[in-house]
Amino acid sequence: MHDVDPYFGPLLRRLRRERGLSLRGLAQLAHRSKSHIHELETGRKPPSLHVAQHLDRVLDADGALTGCLTPARSTRDETEAASLAHLIDTTDVGADVLATVELAVDDLASAYATTPPGDLLYPIRQQLAQIGRLLDARATLDQRRRLLVAGGWLSLLRATVHIDLRHRGAAAAHLSIAEQMARQTGHREIQAWCLETVAWDVLTAGDYRRALDLSRQAQEVAPHGSSAYIQATAQEGRAWARMGDQRETRRTLGRLSRLVAPLPVPDRPEHHYRYDPAKALSYTATTLAWAGDPAAEDYARAAVAELAGSARPRRTASARLDLGLALVAAGKPDEASVTAQKAITSGRVVASNWWRASEVVARVEATGIGEARDLRDAYEAYRPLPA
Repeated sequence: MHDVDPYFGPLLRRLRRERGLSLRGLAQLAHRSKSHIHELETGRKPPSLHVAQHLDRVLDADGALTGCLTPARSTRDETEAASLAHLIDTTDVGADVLATVELAVDDLASAYATTPPGDLLYPIRQQLAQIGRLLDARATLDQRRRLLVAGGWLSLLRATVHIDLRHRGAAAAHLSIAEQMARQTGHREIQAWCLETVAWDVLTAGDYRRALDLSRQAQEVAPHGSSAYIQATAQEGRAWARMGDQRETRRTLGRLSRLVAPLPVPDRPEHHYRYDPAKALSYTATTLAWAGDPAAEDYARAAVAELAGSARPRRTASARLDLGLALVAAGKPDEASVTAQKAITSGRVVASNWWRASEVVARVEATGIGEARDLRDAYEAYRPLPA
């Protein structure tokens, strides 16, 4: 048995289109039915190892499709579960068990920056199940609180992943669970992150006023100077930018700069819920680009240069989209097209951020340059499938 990367379907579709094949054309070459190819591309049917290898040969894909299949993780997960079960049996919910759970939460939150969102769902789900079993074991009040806090962080992370995948119903359900756990434990930072996460979601949906209100609510709830407080301030700036208020955008960015200035680099800067001061440049570039501020180009170029060669492909793709938007506004659509195409073809623009790619493509096309056709082709080849 093999686990299938959720990007198998989009990759198969892109490879087919790049070779100029219709669904029927690929089906004929691969000796499969047209409906089978369609089911593979839409994720309705997982491929076997044999099918993936066969399609690699037909499409001359050099093993790209086979690489989306990995040996099933059930054996490893059962071993880890058995190990944790042993700890539970011997110590109830002791220090070793709690340390293992909390470290796993931090590992998953750190993996978010570099891992395709679909790949995170399985380990998050497994860890939440472990926490559920631990909550049924004998534990002190303090131990139960620590487990609920861990569960709150994981439910919040799971909701964020669902937002990235545009699974709106699942995202709302897990945000509700995270908020309940935060309220039970009096954990104001998780509560604030829940509000900030919804603010981002509604911002991407175009409800800028609600995003502004939620960002301010998050700042009221969060401990002052905490990562949640800083992130909510950054989100407020983005909301002002989308509303076209450059004055309030600049004022909010000034507040953000003062909050970030004294911060040390966290021990795990890739941790999604620990604010990394290095993010400030990218946030400023995004916010100014959305506000239409002429300074956006310089900030966006600096952000792309800073991220060059880093292990943050998702952030790099976003920075390139920001630069593309700024370049169009600066009257440089040719360079904007090349820059945006690099972001799109990286495969790291998640579904919830795809609207940013759409915006750059539309603005480049509006200039009437010939390069816009290549950008549109890349956009269509990498467009995420509907949730």
